[in-house]
Amino acid sequence: MLNPSEAKTVLETALLAAQEPLTLAELRRLFDEDIGADTLRRLLDELREAWQGRGVELVNLASGWRFQTRPEFQQYLERLSHDKPPRYSRAVMETLAIIAYRQPVTRGDIEGIRGVTVSTNVIKSLEARGWIDTVGYRDVPGRPALYATTKTFLDDLGLRSLQELPPLEQISSTLDLAPQTQPSEEPPAAAETAAPAAAAAD
Repeated sequence: MLNPSEAKTVLETALLAAQEPLTLAELRRLFDEDIGADTLRRLLDELREAWQGRGVELVNLASGWRFQTRPEFQQYLERLSHDKPPRYSRAVMETLAIIAYRQPVTRGDIEGIRGVTVSTNVIKSLEARGWIDTVGYRDVPGRPALYATTKTFLDDLGLRSLQELPPLEQISSTLDLAPQTQPSEEPPAAAETAAPAAAAAD
């Protein structure tokens, strides 16, 4: 049977090698003996404390545990990357915020709050990033899709649950959302008079 120090080394190795967050159930499979969830959490907490003050930290997210770069050092790592981080328009930011804080919501709900039509490209951008997903359909004529945020959205914000959602301004900063206006958006009244153009855009 491994002693606590050896068990933490095994956990550390697995978490550093993992491409995705690991759940407690997955981490328990690392050991021959049955390690209780409370014991495993204690070992992970001790491991997290051991990494305090370094450029990498161990965090507990919605999808599980993982090592990640501390936010304050991200600017230095970006200098090594030839690809610029994706930037999103104000329309995407507002749509994401509404979904995050009002979920589950339909496209009509979002349009009612924002006062403008929601471009299909906005929804597709959020789905492609893995930040939102369809979680059901409202039981009304037309059965519009209900959208909600995903665990990936929480992971990217470094959160474990929706209860930890920060103010909108912090979400904007963390996800690097650019304050740009979606040029294709129009007030609902204008959109109705330009229906063919809107359909072509979709």
